[in-house]
Amino acid sequence: MSVPLGTRNLLSSAGAASLLDNKRQQSADGVGMERINIKGRVVETYMSGSGPALLFLHAEDFFTQHLLFLDQLARHFRVIAPRHPGFGHSTLPDGFRTVDDLAYHTMDLIDALKLNDVTLVGASMGGWIATEICVKSTQNIARLALLGSVGIKFGGRDDRDFADLYALPAQDVARLLFHHPEKFAPDYAQITDDAALEIARDRQSAGYFLWKPFMHNPGLRKWLHRVQIPALVIGGAQDGFIVHGHTGKLAEALPNGRALIIANAGHYPQIEQTDAVAAAIVAFAQRA
Repeated sequence: MSVPLGTRNLLSSAGAASLLDNKRQQSADGVGMERINIKGRVVETYMSGSGPALLFLHAEDFFTQHLLFLDQLARHFRVIAPRHPGFGHSTLPDGFRTVDDLAYHTMDLIDALKLNDVTLVGASMGGWIATEICVKSTQNIARLALLGSVGIKFGGRDDRDFADLYALPAQDVARLLFHHPEKFAPDYAQITDDAALEIARDRQSAGYFLWKPFMHNPGLRKWLHRVQIPALVIGGAQDGFIVHGHTGKLAEALPNGRALIIANAGHYPQIEQTDAVAAAIVAFAQRA
């Protein structure tokens, strides 16, 4: 799972934009996506369902494996799931370098789509982006759900809250991320060349944004008191990527946070226990 850092050959805005000639187009895995223009930035976006708005901010990997989860949510919400800049076929503008940039970019998207009373759901990296947004403003956001969220470190300087996936073989990474990797981890031998290129672009972008400091913003924790909206923090009981106890600590650090641990699930409970996590978010949105 090695990701080349500091390079942009797969991430150029012009290159990605050339792949998005039509308003409605297919991703490499055949998923129908919408093209949205946000202040000149092309944003490849999955949209489905109707009802109250739910904005899903995806993790650093495994977008395709989240589609069943998004389909479940689309039975109850209007689901908007944009690909972050540099991921999928979304363009990466010059000057975008930090997760803070991704947060402001997503706030522009919320404004452009005129979203209000939003249920904001973020998974892993997407949870970090969602948290950055909410410490800045919750004007359009009614509630926050975090799934295996990174971005906040509770350990000391020399403690490792997040496993260094980039230093491990792919099989070891799968065992850390999934409780049942043989069932849920993708089989890369079976994917198309286009899908492989898309995965490579996603992983390169993940390294670009998440590498230093690794998987967190040292200054974010002190601002969590600003997130006054209801927050549901979900973690997998068998998550091998994030240090044990992180879910509960994050919920406690949020003024209106509540923790939920999903059994028989690793770092992506929404993939391994789709029904349970979708039901929890629906119930949370109805209650909060």
